[in-house]
Amino acid sequence: MDFVRVSRIVEQTKVEGPGLRYVIWVQGCPIRCEGCFNPHTWDMNGGEIYALEDLFQDIRSTLERAPELEGVTFLGGEPFSQAEALSRLAGRIRRELNLSVVTFSGYPYEHIKKAEDAGWQRLLDETDLLIDGPYIKSQHDLSRPWIGSRNQQYRFLTERYKHLEKQLPKIPNKLEIRLHPDGTITANGMAQTADIELLLRLGYGRKEANA
Repeated sequence: MDFVRVSRIVEQTKVEGPGLRYVIWVQGCPIRCEGCFNPHTWDMNGGEIYALEDLFQDIRSTLERAPELEGVTFLGGEPFSQAEALSRLAGRIRRELNLSVVTFSGYPYEHIKKAEDAGWQRLLDETDLLIDGPYIKSQHDLSRPWIGSRNQQYRFLTERYKHLEKQLPKIPNKLEIRLHPDGTITANGMAQTADIELLLRLGYGRKEANA
């Protein structure tokens, strides 16, 4: 495929993986975890369609404006539902722009590895850090960065972020709030749901939150 179905893009954020990152929330998720932070990303036919080339050029443009950009994060939704297209984008990101790739998935790593799906394996091959496992409401836990339940795991698939493995307990979760000219308030990052809802109630206009 030459396109990706996208829910939302944030060009520069520091709360969705290591360093400053360009983040793509893909649209569509067959897992649909109870208590999911982003249920609006479940609809497989929702969101907007972006050409891979357009996404790549926007990432390149963001890197030119922000040379400290460290990488790209895929979350959602479920990135492995669009693995073939994302693997192609990730390959160009890593080789042409020398940026890292972080991928979130609701599928356990073992399930991904055993799947007889070439696109899934290619996306794994192009991922530096995989954060895997479904969100389990009864195991809700924000003590580790970027993830929301105790069952979820960090998989350092390359050496790029291996140095962070022992530092994880010292990395705090953070929340970013953006106020837009049209009155829209958007939030992303990890925080208690009640805190996010309180912050969003303080604003006006359309409100949207993403983990």
